[in-house]
Amino acid sequence: MKAFSIYLTGVGGQGIGLISEIILRAADHAGHRVKSVDTHGLAQRGGIVVSQIRMGDTVFSPLIPSGQADLVISLERHEALRAAGTVLKDRACLIYYNTVWQPLPVRLNQAAEVTENDIRDLCRGRGIQVISVFQTDLPDIRMQNMAVLSEIHRHGLIPGIDRKHYQAAMADLMSGAMLEENRGLFDKRLTT
Repeated sequence: MKAFSIYLTGVGGQGIGLISEIILRAADHAGHRVKSVDTHGLAQRGGIVVSQIRMGDTVFSPLIPSGQADLVISLERHEALRAAGTVLKDRACLIYYNTVWQPLPVRLNQAAEVTENDIRDLCRGRGIQVISVFQTDLPDIRMQNMAVLSEIHRHGLIPGIDRKHYQAAMADLMSGAMLEENRGLFDKRLTT
């Protein structure tokens, strides 16, 4: 398989760690060679959380060089804009959950809140495909990551990973009601 790099980012508490581990294990279930690394930073205080996943036969490091990500997955608009501007290559894809966890400069009125238009404007000039995800009736706000994961699968954004691989990865990491609820949301979004 040709090298494919995925950069995931969000704010502590949004579930970047879980979606990253699901993608990592799904790639493994699909038989891909895969490497990953997580950077948690100030996650417990609402700080930035980053995961990097690289798949492919010629991948020897999980670190993605600047401007070389094939896919950015973000669970927050400010982080989506930052990652698209620094890590994502031209003509690649950005998928993000359309919500804002205001960073301190925004709360102190020292910076403007990032808008959907800000993201579209940055990406349009570079030929980046943008997919915005939002679900008003989430049973639990912590399930934003599953809403995004279902759209990743729906759009076929990660090569060589099928629905059964995502489901097997979920079963590796969750059980009981947590597994049922998350898998239920994942499956429901794929049928609507």
